[in-house]
Amino acid sequence: MTLQTSAVRSGGPRLPAPRGPLSERLLAWFRMAAGPLPSPEEVGRADPYGADAQLALYVLYELHYQGFEGVADDLEWQPALLAVRRCLEETFLRALHSDVPPVGLPEAMAGLLAEPATAEGRSVSHYLQREGRLWELREYAALRSLYHLKEADPHAWVLPRLRGRAKAGMAAIEFDEFGAGRADHIHARLFADLMADLGLETAYGHYVDLVPPEALATVNLMSLLGLHRSLRGALIGHFATVEVTSSPGARRLAEAMRRTHAGAAAERFYAEHVVADAVHEQVVRREVVGGLLCDEPDLEPDIAFGIGATVFLESRLEGRLLTAWKEERHALQASLPPGRIPQRNSI
Repeated sequence: MTLQTSAVRSGGPRLPAPRGPLSERLLAWFRMAAGPLPSPEEVGRADPYGADAQLALYVLYELHYQGFEGVADDLEWQPALLAVRRCLEETFLRALHSDVPPVGLPEAMAGLLAEPATAEGRSVSHYLQREGRLWELREYAALRSLYHLKEADPHAWVLPRLRGRAKAGMAAIEFDEFGAGRADHIHARLFADLMADLGLETAYGHYVDLVPPEALATVNLMSLLGLHRSLRGALIGHFATVEVTSSPGARRLAEAMRRTHAGAAAERFYAEHVVADAVHEQVVRREVVGGLLCDEPDLEPDIAFGIGATVFLESRLEGRLLTAWKEERHALQASLPPGRIPQRNSI
């Protein structure tokens, strides 16, 4: 039996444009499998939340998902690339541990369950529900596509690392995320349908060149926590944050899609999450988080950190979007092409 180790990905996402020296060297290496790679010192000098470092981390993580057109599949486990990824991850984690205040898990969970009274003024979902315009909804969907077209995938990596109640609860929610056995109900597919309603390209990773670094960071956090068994507690914290806070925000976004006549599929994606995530929230708190704490109580600080890191990065992204939109500016790196939005009756 001969093992193929140099298969090159045909089709699939194209390599993005570099955003600085780190990503430029990595992308050149992807094409040539040779040349200088970023040194630990260079990584250490880069802004951990900046576009260059976040894009570098993103392209390295994508080798574990769908790869890139023209890039050899076996680069996924290339030792030199893994060494660079490790440096980037350590820098990212140090920054998060420095910027996320340590709190106990009960306090962290309570913060997710009680939406603060001040949220309306600094929440993207409140803004879009109340006054969001169609071009802003299109920008939001484009930048969120990097997240939602892979939403359940990094969470699935934790399944072999759980047992008992936590594993059963996690598997039940993931089953729903992956369409409960129906390909047309996979949540990533539903989001692609939403994008089509908004006249956007639906290909996986299509908008990577347009998204700001704050959006890359939210996607990279999922991959970072999912790929490391040592961070399984933090991944559960991330998962809990997504599921517990999703339903109210999804209701507001469904109303925004309805108000702007964005289309049936656009409204459906968020409407489905209102119901599904209200159920998921109970399973996450009682079975996934509760079950993991019964099995591994020492992971409680890690779960709290996962919650805090997720809230911190999402808040940075929301600040970026709201500041731009309220100043009548595009939140993306460049404006979206017009696209073809289906004509709809506004009555």
